[in-house]
Amino acid sequence: MNSRPLDRLAIAVAQLNPIVGDVAGNADRVRRARKQAAGEGADLVIFPELFIAGYPPEDLVLKPVFQAACRAAVEALARDTADDGPAVIVGTPWVEGGKLYNAIALLDGGRITALRFKVDLPNYGVFDEKRVFTPGPLPGPVSFRGVRLGVPICEDIWGPEPVECITETGGEILLVPNGSPYRRNVMDERLNAAVARVKESGLPLLYVNQVGGQDELVFEGASFVLNSDASLAGQLPAFQEAVALTHWERSASGWRCVKAPMMKLEEGDKADYATCVLGLRDYVEKNGFKGVVLGLSGGIDSALCAAIAVDALGKDRVRAVMLPYKFTSQESLADAAAVAKALGIRYDIAPIESAVLGLEKALASMFDNLPRDVTEENLQARARGTI
Repeated sequence: MNSRPLDRLAIAVAQLNPIVGDVAGNADRVRRARKQAAGEGADLVIFPELFIAGYPPEDLVLKPVFQAACRAAVEALARDTADDGPAVIVGTPWVEGGKLYNAIALLDGGRITALRFKVDLPNYGVFDEKRVFTPGPLPGPVSFRGVRLGVPICEDIWGPEPVECITETGGEILLVPNGSPYRRNVMDERLNAAVARVKESGLPLLYVNQVGGQDELVFEGASFVLNSDASLAGQLPAFQEAVALTHWERSASGWRCVKAPMMKLEEGDKADYATCVLGLRDYVEKNGFKGVVLGLSGGIDSALCAAIAVDALGKDRVRAVMLPYKFTSQESLADAAAVAKALGIRYDIAPIESAVLGLEKALASMFDNLPRDVTEENLQARARGTI
């Protein structure tokens, strides 16, 4: 470990796709990214929020055995850094004083050199961190080879206090690990929050977000860098993993990112579509499914679902089935077949008339003397769902 204060700094951004609960696998992802970053000359590699656990870990993080596994993984990764390679900042659950925190650990020189705990725990929408974590104290910067790095965690930059504390205690660069899921226009909201903190503090900011699908959530990555004048100095891609090097230089006016990737992001419908593809792919892959079966109706909605499935998984892992009834038009049959042919997927036809008749017969005594209405019509959907 070189203790000389640095005037130049190479920080690798590890925008990666963790798996919730796969502590050993996530630790190996850290090792592979660190090895890649070392080959490119990185001094430090930063990973997203709660990367060791996977985000969001939900109630899994309350299990003592899981907490212990995360801690052991971080301690092992710390020992890896005794090789004089890059230091690591990684997100992890951490138990301290009998309390559970959403934490980051700075690993350098073979040991854990600093811990910082998330202050502002979100408790809205898809987030319920207040239920499982204890809020940490306002953070000061961590010292890394003579550089004072502020590491506010995700929600900590959506309000002024944590960054204000970092600034007042000598912070020089803001490094922000995140687990921020996609929704339309969320990138504008992130940039607005980051720009506000940069303007208040006068410090440059590196924002690292995870990528990938986790059940109903999709994280698009799109990590970025702002210099102290709030100008965009780097932009990583969305919807794909990346380990990207950012180069920093210190001058009399402070630190500045002088070189970083600058990618163009998809917006609007294209970004929404990419979200659906990534979410489906990871849902299938992370749950160990072989593929998907979907119903083709001949309508636009099922055609879109089929296209998403093929883009996510490939045509050989997608199977379509048409479930016609006596009211199904020839146009619908033809359109469904055309979609399957265009996508190159297996296509089967399984008429549901006998299934509907069977349901009507089974329920006949319950429907006796009642006028026929949408209840009977809905048996078609029940039959299709059963098949």
